[in-house]
Amino acid sequence: MPTSQPTQPSHNQLDTKAQAWSALFSEPMSDLVKRYTSSVFFDKRLWQADIAGSLAHAEMLAAQGIIGQDDHAAIQRGMAQITQEIESGAFEWKLDLEDVHLNIEARLTQLVGDAGKRLHTGRSRNDQVATDVRLWLRGEIDLVLGLLTDLQKALVDVAAKNVEVILPGFTHLQVAQPVSFAHHLLAYVEMFKRDAERMLDVRRRTNVLPLGSAALAGTTYPLDRERVAKALGMDGVCQNSLDAVSDRDFAIEFTAAASLCMVHVSRLSEELIIWMSQNFGFIKIADRFTTGSSIMPQKKNPDVPELARGKTGRVVGHLMGLITLMKGQPLAYNKDNQEDKEPLFDTVDTLKDTLRIFAEMVGGQVNPATGAKEGGITVNAQAMEDAAKKGYATATDLADYLVKKGLPFRDAHETVAHAVKAAQSHACDLSELPLAVLQGFHASIEKDVYECLSLRGSLGARNTLGGTAPAQVRAQIARHQARLAS
Repeated sequence: MPTSQPTQPSHNQLDTKAQAWSALFSEPMSDLVKRYTSSVFFDKRLWQADIAGSLAHAEMLAAQGIIGQDDHAAIQRGMAQITQEIESGAFEWKLDLEDVHLNIEARLTQLVGDAGKRLHTGRSRNDQVATDVRLWLRGEIDLVLGLLTDLQKALVDVAAKNVEVILPGFTHLQVAQPVSFAHHLLAYVEMFKRDAERMLDVRRRTNVLPLGSAALAGTTYPLDRERVAKALGMDGVCQNSLDAVSDRDFAIEFTAAASLCMVHVSRLSEELIIWMSQNFGFIKIADRFTTGSSIMPQKKNPDVPELARGKTGRVVGHLMGLITLMKGQPLAYNKDNQEDKEPLFDTVDTLKDTLRIFAEMVGGQVNPATGAKEGGITVNAQAMEDAAKKGYATATDLADYLVKKGLPFRDAHETVAHAVKAAQSHACDLSELPLAVLQGFHASIEKDVYECLSLRGSLGARNTLGGTAPAQVRAQIARHQARLAS
């Protein structure tokens, strides 16, 4: 009996095989495993990065003489058609093809034949996906940086209109000292400025090329990795092939930076919620950012800040998930790393949406008909000032006044405590106590004490760099305006 020969797959079968490795296996993958292991329906958002990386890789292969110019031209032509198909919605994403890479490669092979099969020379999906995620995240970081700028500008704009508005500054949610409302808002500008700096730092470490590391050990082909990095606008190449395919530090770093940014958003949200409540009444938020109650018709709920406060936990959870994902992995690539994408994608989406809506909620929206900004935060300056008068906010100013008269600060502190007690018993502010009563606490107190006991006097006295004096606040606003305009 003649020995049976293995059946060779047809050209078309090679193009449409479900797995790139299937010739080794004696049975097909089960439908359950296909669904469990497939990533195409979430990683397809990487398609632009995947095509960009493939085109740069193909150009380098041709330049190095690894593939012919005809193949290179065919790959370019096929990728152009695939781009058009994806953009128009005509591209068919197939679960059987597992991920974005195999879907695009299979379609390319259908379109251009063997040239499509040669594209994968010198690379693996391990270095390919690491490159795709880095390219995609780099672009998303650039969008986040723009949104952080928009939010900072919105805060600075509101601050510029409210330099003279007095807000009770709190510690422990107790009235502490009067501050300029603008000064308070600029504290958040500083936070978001640091967030932008962190994002730039993450971008620098993200923008490094893994491609050419192949599966884990590099490749025998004479690749020019620097050429590919330059074509993709990357700052350099990963220097160790094992690290290149298994590293997800950049994703963790981004999620950490995003978590901290969301914490800053959450802190701002908490204050907006408090300020908007009837017990405070410091601000109003435009109706389009609030909701009503299904049962209580008088309610106007700050749903956007509340939801942002809640979404902060979601993003921080993604950070914990990514760290846990990586903690026990041996080198090099492991299938675990497929689980990096959904938390990373959701972190990016959540952060971008939050920053975008907060910039509009704080600063308002330009009316295309008038060119004027409408909406945003409406400030109730009188309510803020009245609240600042309720907690003896200038008590420290009286202590400073006595120190300047020669009293040690600890003695001055004790003296003012007695004065506050007296004001409480008379149900009045320190500034409303008669001079004779004040002099009963210390003989050096003179009529000029009332200047330092006034809210505006207290504000103006803090005229050091970083202080809340209006002159200092205006200088900080000008600094931020110049920085954000550059």
